[in-house]
Amino acid sequence: MSDPVSPARPEGTAANLIAAALKLFGSKGFAATSTREIAAAAGTNVASIAYHFGGKDGLRRACGQEVMQRMAAAIGPDLPVADLSPERAVAIMQMMIRMMAEFLLTRREAEDIIPFMLREVTEDGPVLQDLYDSMIAPTHARFCRLWSAATGQPPDTDITRLRVFSLVGPLLYFRIGRPIVARRMGWPSTSPEEARQIAEILIGNLHAIIAQERRT
Repeated sequence: MSDPVSPARPEGTAANLIAAALKLFGSKGFAATSTREIAAAAGTNVASIAYHFGGKDGLRRACGQEVMQRMAAAIGPDLPVADLSPERAVAIMQMMIRMMAEFLLTRREAEDIIPFMLREVTEDGPVLQDLYDSMIAPTHARFCRLWSAATGQPPDTDITRLRVFSLVGPLLYFRIGRPIVARRMGWPSTSPEEARQIAEILIGNLHAIIAQERRT
């Protein structure tokens, strides 16, 4: 995902309000969260929400922007995908899977944004469209182009799009279902080493599917 003109990250009270809103919107939902609750959690007054964001809706969109910025770092650099060798395309996909697994499963920065994103998906709120346009669709399209370079399959077919969803979707399962996976595996938590194991399993699946595609 490229964003050469990303806005400056909020600081001070604005950053505290975003942090508080991410937690509350994710746990309670947008409609059920009051500005008074957000301000109290941020250690400021209600008027500061209007001052920094124009109101609760603006704060919601600022939370979406924060999600995009955190995820951009997790997805990795937006390397050129034109004229890649199959081997290089596979290497970039492997890197993306490893970086995303490490971020989603072990990093503190992911703890608040995953519930927030799930709420936006469930509520089909306005931030979902922002996230889709600025992050989800471009990242998925990038992975489709990498898949095309790796397999020789067209990048814009329904099969390719669904195939890419099937490759990256398990990362979300391992994150959302983390307590279940940890309980079944006997892990007290998901450590970096355990996240690496998960990533390598998904990379093994990637290689198996690529080999199957190349035979067809």
